[in-house]
Amino acid sequence: MIRSLFTAATGMIAQQLNLDVIANNLANVNTTGFKKGRADFQDLMYQIIEEPGTTSGQQGTSPTGIQIGLGVRPSAVGKVHSQGDFESTSNPLDWAIEGDGFFQVTMPNGETAYTRAGAFKINEDGNLVTPDGYLLTPNITIPNDTIGITVSTDGIVSVTQPGAATATELGQIQTARFQNPAGLRSKGRNLYEETESSGTATLGTPGENGLGTIAQGFLESSNVSVVEEVVQMVTGQRAYEANSKVITTADQLLQTAINLKR
Repeated sequence: MIRSLFTAATGMIAQQLNLDVIANNLANVNTTGFKKGRADFQDLMYQIIEEPGTTSGQQGTSPTGIQIGLGVRPSAVGKVHSQGDFESTSNPLDWAIEGDGFFQVTMPNGETAYTRAGAFKINEDGNLVTPDGYLLTPNITIPNDTIGITVSTDGIVSVTQPGAATATELGQIQTARFQNPAGLRSKGRNLYEETESSGTATLGTPGENGLGTIAQGFLESSNVSVVEEVVQMVTGQRAYEANSKVITTADQLLQTAINLKR
């Protein structure tokens, strides 16, 4: 009974973590480019009271033995990098990646971060930046007299200026992909950074070598499904209640055993 108390406690702790992940997913259901998290669990060590295959009297060997599990623990909380839905905005500075890849941005400390959120702005110097002011990499500067901005599917940025018969190319966007995007470190602000687990970023032209193409005038929505998260929340709640009930029942059995002495 003492064992069941601690085993059920691990179940309650695991479901609390599961609920934390679900809460973060639901909180970011409208966050551009957000990738939902998923908690994975694994069972703990087992107390082997009787090994499988041991001799069991004159009838032969025990086919299963007696193995009692000691609970559960979180094994991973990772991001699910599936494609989110596209939302049309008609804003020329809103870009979505249709397929694999990340935009590159330069942080104030000079390091490179990666994002799927393509809601870019123009700062006071004409540079394309994120809503937090981080520069898009490679840097692209929009002239003051620009009257139109066009981005091709392969990332070429062109502008239309007064009196010009043709558009002027300013540069080309390069996107990055990773062998294991789930291994990226989440930094908040829709940003990720490279880790040993994610592998080194492979840079390239959108639409080539497995990289997705650029869709101008669209934003990628969060890939969170409210219905799925609510179902997971209800399942986690019931699992939490069941483990709580185990603790209550084990407590009652212990109380009964104690009362036998009276």
